[in-house]
Amino acid sequence: MIAPAIILCRPQLGENIGAAARAMKNFGLDDLRLVEPRDGWPNDKANAMAVNAVDILERAHVFATLHDALADLNLVYATTARERGITKEVLTPEEAARRLRCTGPEDRTGILFGNERAGLENEDISLCDAVVTIPTDAFASLNLGQAVLLCTYEWFKQEDDTPPARIEHGPLHRKPTRQEMFQLFDHLEGELTQSGFLYPPDKREHMQRAIRATIHRAQLTYQEVQTLRGMIVALAKGKHRAPPKE
Repeated sequence: MIAPAIILCRPQLGENIGAAARAMKNFGLDDLRLVEPRDGWPNDKANAMAVNAVDILERAHVFATLHDALADLNLVYATTARERGITKEVLTPEEAARRLRCTGPEDRTGILFGNERAGLENEDISLCDAVVTIPTDAFASLNLGQAVLLCTYEWFKQEDDTPPARIEHGPLHRKPTRQEMFQLFDHLEGELTQSGFLYPPDKREHMQRAIRATIHRAQLTYQEVQTLRGMIVALAKGKHRAPPKE
């Protein structure tokens, strides 16, 4: 599958071109096409904004007309926030990304963005297969870089398998082994037995299971297990300490 090209039609600010390249780099796209950039090309402000995505700017293709920029593409979606009075199917970025992912392995596709002042003209949109509109609340217009970011993210998300939730464990915060958890249970339950908490005897096993379930839900790191054991030691020693002086 060929990733879609990002086509910026008559962009005005180099900073927004750089932001678009940066978004593309984040989400796995590298075909940037510029149609009549207002301030010429290359652009130092675009390079400064792109940071680690300067390579995308260096490979960007500059076209004199939109027709030339779209000529080799099989499917193109135009992004616009306004009703244009043109009969076109209007897609969300998510649906557009899904359809782009469903094209043939050799099909070349693209997403077209207008300039910062007025967006795309009706003539530009008439060259495209459908319209993409990003749902917003009260203010429909988005910064050009933001619009590219949202659309490229939706493209990337369609094939991303990142779990919806996880806990990061750095080298100093690894997950504890079962043996380390068993040691914590033994330590805590031993002190609770000495304090008389695990009583009466016929309820001891049920209380132990409840305590262990509570600890498991916390998903402790190794460091947290060690800290908790240190707290248990301090509390146990405190039973034999004199009360603090007023």
